[in-house]
Amino acid sequence: MDFSRRKLITCEVLLEEMNIKELPVLARGKLSFGGIGERDVYNITAPFLDEGRRVLAGRVEARDNEDSEIMFFTEQDGIWRPQEGAPVFRLQDPFFTHVDGELVLGGVQIYPNPEQPGELKWRTLMYKGPCLAKLRLFFTGPAGMKDIRLVQLPGGDIAVFTRPQGKKGGRGKIGFIRVGGLEQLSAQLVQDAPLLEEQFAEGEWGGVNEAMVLTNGLVGVLGHIARFDEDGNRNYYPMVFALNPDTGEHSEIEIIAVRDDFIPGPAKRKDLANVVFSGGIVRKADGTADLYAGTGDAEAQWIRIPDPFLKYEQETNRNRKNK
Repeated sequence: MDFSRRKLITCEVLLEEMNIKELPVLARGKLSFGGIGERDVYNITAPFLDEGRRVLAGRVEARDNEDSEIMFFTEQDGIWRPQEGAPVFRLQDPFFTHVDGELVLGGVQIYPNPEQPGELKWRTLMYKGPCLAKLRLFFTGPAGMKDIRLVQLPGGDIAVFTRPQGKKGGRGKIGFIRVGGLEQLSAQLVQDAPLLEEQFAEGEWGGVNEAMVLTNGLVGVLGHIARFDEDGNRNYYPMVFALNPDTGEHSEIEIIAVRDDFIPGPAKRKDLANVVFSGGIVRKADGTADLYAGTGDAEAQWIRIPDPFLKYEQETNRNRKNK
């Protein structure tokens, strides 16, 4: 696949390109939750199987604070309820993958800044185990880094996506490194991962939410790209790109949805009304995909769209035929 890139482009240009393509939304819906009191559930994962049960993880918290828990839910009569016997983690923004046949579950831990009393810091924690009930902590990421994601490649290696901020990453840029196994994963290795080039314009930022191996061996990346508008409001958009794990070369970012594609609803704060935080995507045999996301830091929703990763697979197949 040709990963030749043009000069850096902005969110505004990416949105214009999306409007030109007129990507259809084929279906949509909100997820309803029970058994959690008056709290909200948002920034969900896509559903996955745990010991044969269809489960999803979600960020659970009251509307007026960010004292968050990750909880696991199963669906009963259209309502997602806490799974009996599942753990509860004091974390934000869950994600999952599978490595060597085990479930890997992660989230963001918020904790007091030891260097600045009264301020908070954050880092990514990851757990692994044969099932939710047997998860154990195995990785603590570097301070100040969210959106660390893993996917195991066909040969057994692991593709690791990072998102440093500050001097190296500004508001947040995506890094990539490949390791031979989970035992090689360390906070320093994650911190030192090289950045992918030409992805985010000045003042804009983004990160990876989920990664998957495509049929041609490329890694399909579901993420988010974000910016502030002139009024200081946050704008988050689901995006995708593909990466060659052998070379680190990657395609351009493509925005695949905006807030208006989802059902209208509340936001945690006024400045979060245009936030769509990608949670996960389920690709279907009919060429569509269900995108799961948090909206407005207040609700969990899904939309059905044309599979955004098919083109990366199809283009490779065309290139092979032309050789």
